[in-house]
Amino acid sequence: MTNVNQTLTFLSEESLDFPPVNNALPDPNGLLAVGGDLSPPRILNAYNHGIFPWYSDGEPIMWWSPDPRAIIFTREIKINRTLRKFINRQPYQITLNTAFDQVISLCADAPFRKEDTWIVNEMQLAYQQLHQLGYAHSIEVWLEDELVGGLYGVAINGLFSGESMFYRKANASKFALVAMCQLLAEQNISFIDCQISNEFLQDMGCVSISRNKFISLKQEVLNVELSNQFWHARPLTLK
Repeated sequence: MTNVNQTLTFLSEESLDFPPVNNALPDPNGLLAVGGDLSPPRILNAYNHGIFPWYSDGEPIMWWSPDPRAIIFTREIKINRTLRKFINRQPYQITLNTAFDQVISLCADAPFRKEDTWIVNEMQLAYQQLHQLGYAHSIEVWLEDELVGGLYGVAINGLFSGESMFYRKANASKFALVAMCQLLAEQNISFIDCQISNEFLQDMGCVSISRNKFISLKQEVLNVELSNQFWHARPLTLK
């Protein structure tokens, strides 16, 4: 791999190595490298180092490590009174890892998305492969037999990096996020990596921390080993 101005790195397909995250460009925030491929070993190596792919159709693969970084502390997710009342009614059924392919497809085509999706076909195929290997996971929200909300992301030990979510009914994506936080909190996993903040995530309790702080927290949860059955497909119940 070659380095331009000691910052942006162009990756080859022969090496899985990434440059140090502190080499990332400040503008656009966190762009670290371009190129390479979306093979499972490369993607997993990226997440291990606090890096993730994000690009649009027609662009090269771009790898990011923004500063600041957005996270949600699992025990501090915000459930306002309206959402609490909605949860208490139990209008939806929640499942884990029962419809991953549907979730990622619906995230790519979410009706609220104003810009072109970054979940291009190549990305979908890559994360479906990670799911088959046991590294990518989904939360599904159902209204009877209809999939009305969900999220997916990548997990390495106790590190869960959320990738995207969707909803088709009121509060369905919030149900998915609360379910994931509660699932991880039960294992004393302190946070979810949200990567980049937005208004929805902020309303749910997302905070921004420095890249260096994120790297430190990331290493702590990477050391948390989960049982082989933790990501087993099953129903979940919100509390």
